[in-house]
Amino acid sequence: MIGRLNHVAIAVPDLEAGIAVYRNTLGARVTSPEAIPEHGVTVVFVELPNTKVELLEPLGEGSPIAGYLEKNPAGGIHHICYEVDDIIVARDRLMEDGARVLGNGEPKIGAHGKPVLFLHPKDFCGTLVELEQV
Repeated sequence: MIGRLNHVAIAVPDLEAGIAVYRNTLGARVTSPEAIPEHGVTVVFVELPNTKVELLEPLGEGSPIAGYLEKNPAGGIHHICYEVDDIIVARDRLMEDGARVLGNGEPKIGAHGKPVLFLHPKDFCGTLVELEQV
């Protein structure tokens, strides 16, 4: 059902500092910051030959990333994103198998302008999983 790894997301307390690590220290290409109010984050993507790393910074006080950073002040891996061909088919199959979809179960538009869903980490080896329709 899942396709290729789309990205690994890292929550950071300071997006500019995170960009500097990847751009200046590691020599990676990093996209411009993009605010995504619907998800409560500002993001950049570190573009790698085989996938991407997403750096997430809280946007506003209601950001889900803010809560994560309270528990992990230095930041850390927040979620992993896999591609799926049809997000509704994937959602329905996962729910039939007992997986929990976060939120109201309806896809939202993610940072790439494509539908995304998040799956409960307790159902996936302690890892928050994002599905993105390609």
